[in-house]
Amino acid sequence: MTRARRSGGPGVDPATEGGRIGSGPGRLLVTLYAVFAVGATSRSAYQIATRFDEAPLPYALSAVAAVVYCAITVALVRGGETARRTALAGCVAELAGVLVVGTWSVFDPEAFPDTTVWSAYGMGYLFIPLVLPVVGLWWLRRSPAS
Repeated sequence: MTRARRSGGPGVDPATEGGRIGSGPGRLLVTLYAVFAVGATSRSAYQIATRFDEAPLPYALSAVAAVVYCAITVALVRGGETARRTALAGCVAELAGVLVVGTWSVFDPEAFPDTTVWSAYGMGYLFIPLVLPVVGLWWLRRSPAS
């Protein structure tokens, strides 16, 4: 291996540097998923513990989102083929959740007296929940098996 390849210099594809799905530009993906995992987990835990009777559906969906974000974060950090499959499944589940909950919350707002991270396609989170799984799926297809 040449010095340029070890250091990430010219001619090195960032997707292959480190050989892990959470390395190189994948670190940004890991960071974003970790932030959403912590945010969704803490928010849903607080809402379920203190106000679950006010909006059980949105709070339960927030907890589901938290589990998905945590699973994807751990998979991206671990790397390997099993982790890649876990992350792929998580990204697909996340995208489906954003699309289903987003559409549902737009067309039946009474069902959502309080918002979830996926409500209105993640509008309250700058639509990052809508874009993140698409970027995640792209990255997982592009990055090498580790």
